[in-house]
Amino acid sequence: MERQVLLSEPEEAAALYRGLSRQPALSAACLGPEVTTQYGGQYRTVHTEWTQRDLERMENIRFCRQYLVFHDGDSVVFAGPAGNSVETRGELLSRESPSGTMKAVLRKAGGTGPGEEKQFLEVWEKNRKLKSFNLSALEKHGPVYEDDCFGCLSWSHSETHLLYVAEKKRPKAESFFQTKALDVSASDDEIARLKKPDQAIKGDQFVFYEDWGENMVSKSIPVLCVLDVESGNISVLEGVPENVSPGQAFWAPGDAGVVFVGWWHEPFRLGIRFCTNRRSALYYVDLIGGKCELLSDDSLAVSSPRLSPDQCRIVYLQYPSLIPHHQCSQLCLYDWYTKVTSVVVDVVPRQLGENFSGIYCSLLPLGCWSADSQRVVFDSAQRSRQDLFAVDTQVGTVTSLTAGKEQSVLWVSLEEAEPIPDIHWGIRVLQPPPEQENVQYAGLDFEAILLQPGSPPDKTQVPMVVMPHGGPHSSFVTAWMLFPAMLCKMGFAVLLVNYRGSTGFGQDSILSLPGNVGHQDVKDVQFAVEQVLQEEHFDASHVALMGGSHGGFISCHLIGQYPETYRACVARNPVINIASMLGSTDIPDWCVVEAGFPFSSDCLPDLSVWAEMLDKSPIRYIPQVKTPLLLMLGQEDRRVPFKQGMEYYRALKTRNVPVRLLLYPKSTHALSEVEVESDSFMNAVLWLRTHLGS
Repeated sequence: MERQVLLSEPEEAAALYRGLSRQPALSAACLGPEVTTQYGGQYRTVHTEWTQRDLERMENIRFCRQYLVFHDGDSVVFAGPAGNSVETRGELLSRESPSGTMKAVLRKAGGTGPGEEKQFLEVWEKNRKLKSFNLSALEKHGPVYEDDCFGCLSWSHSETHLLYVAEKKRPKAESFFQTKALDVSASDDEIARLKKPDQAIKGDQFVFYEDWGENMVSKSIPVLCVLDVESGNISVLEGVPENVSPGQAFWAPGDAGVVFVGWWHEPFRLGIRFCTNRRSALYYVDLIGGKCELLSDDSLAVSSPRLSPDQCRIVYLQYPSLIPHHQCSQLCLYDWYTKVTSVVVDVVPRQLGENFSGIYCSLLPLGCWSADSQRVVFDSAQRSRQDLFAVDTQVGTVTSLTAGKEQSVLWVSLEEAEPIPDIHWGIRVLQPPPEQENVQYAGLDFEAILLQPGSPPDKTQVPMVVMPHGGPHSSFVTAWMLFPAMLCKMGFAVLLVNYRGSTGFGQDSILSLPGNVGHQDVKDVQFAVEQVLQEEHFDASHVALMGGSHGGFISCHLIGQYPETYRACVARNPVINIASMLGSTDIPDWCVVEAGFPFSSDCLPDLSVWAEMLDKSPIRYIPQVKTPLLLMLGQEDRRVPFKQGMEYYRALKTRNVPVRLLLYPKSTHALSEVEVESDSFMNAVLWLRTHLGS
């Protein structure tokens, strides 16, 4: 057949990648205050923030774009962009004040070497920078947290103070043999000050500080900090319990205190990125008396508390189980004045028909409340789609906004996106055969998203790439994804499988997988492949796999359990041996739980546990593997350490299975750095060309 891009021409594939990689991704958006013009017209600004790959600079750039929405109260008169996009270089966090008259920006500046980068907290007003504070020079704390786990930047209601989270200032340390020359002209007081033993602690240079794992390696002991905008004074808040690490903080009603989430860090820290199951609770610390009060159940996990506009209620997500890393959550409501907590939306065990299947987002939007302090808006996976919902917090009803079921909602396009032509897609609902049913959770189905080239001359000549997702408790949704779109434009069909255990299908689906990894997830993907090949008549002799993390785990299982099905495989930071991963990953609980055992911080696996972990691992099927494998490993991966892939690589080399290893020295688990991502894709394309044929 004649494909859109010939696989024998890498230059054409590179040109296609360069073009499609320019598609920007929306990362944040917020509404500005209501403005009335001198002619009586009303409008609001919509501030949007985007990210985009820049292959020339080999980095992800961030830019902002403003839109204007003019309305007459009941209907929109005009909506469209205001000017061009502007790159926001160096911005780490930004937040508008409650009135919209000021904006706080956390910015990094300076060199890229150790100690060269500085952080500034800026306050902007209208068309000028009102204040700028060099946080690095003030030395009140370490680097400010800009991540979405702990990080925050919150204005007080009075707009006089800013609240943020930073690393606790560490004591200086030096060698036992460090010598300092004393200034002979210095006074006795200065000499005494230089000799003070608390200036630097000898022998503590190499003391180990635990961190919070993958993508959080520089973050260990977060503290709550308050900046007085007028005076520039910074204070580190006291009163936070010593057994928790604070984050996601905001000002309580009346600015008398601060509400925050506190995560347990005893007896040791576990990886927190993409792990909503970490034990945590909601707290309030009084700034006057320093007293700290527990606001939620402290035996569960919570996230993203948001204060209503009338400052009377707080909504937050609560995760009822500390076992799977991500799951269906409850939406809880805390009444600030009655101190009563209620569950507004509960966990959904199983979706009934077309009904709501539960909340699966890890964070609520910062501006999730409606102006009337009654409804909360959020987006969540619903099976294989991403949906937008409004919840009435008084009665608990959940309404789909995407489906247009809220009568007062009118969708207005701010800017039309250019469609990518020649890609057809659809969702397949799959019911596992009776012999593959989970007895404890019978009757569960799952889905797969199928992308295929538009109008190929002969479907029987179309090769297929199968992509299981990572997690395993995550999902693919029908949204823009660069790699699948690229492959489809190059003439491949792409099958994205949401096997049982994926989010968006009810809590039962998630709970069905722990203890069944390497079996249930693998069988689901293979069943999906066989069904689609049978129905679509793609080229069954040209099927390949591409997966990362748990998706790599499944892919490596498939080439071992079904060696005749797959002609090529690409695995990115795959889990290979759960037993050997246990002692080196930032999430040892994942190894224990997914193998089917309860985790506790003091557990020491016995031989039967290790044997079960090994039995569920791809390494077990090495003797059957003959599929050529391309391995891509990040040397700085803390989640699935690269030695996992090395273990597989050596086992395959010994058995003369075609294998190629790409080791990215500074890359982490996601392999998402622009240089790494682009290189890995081009290498994957060449690997598929070599082993599937052009």
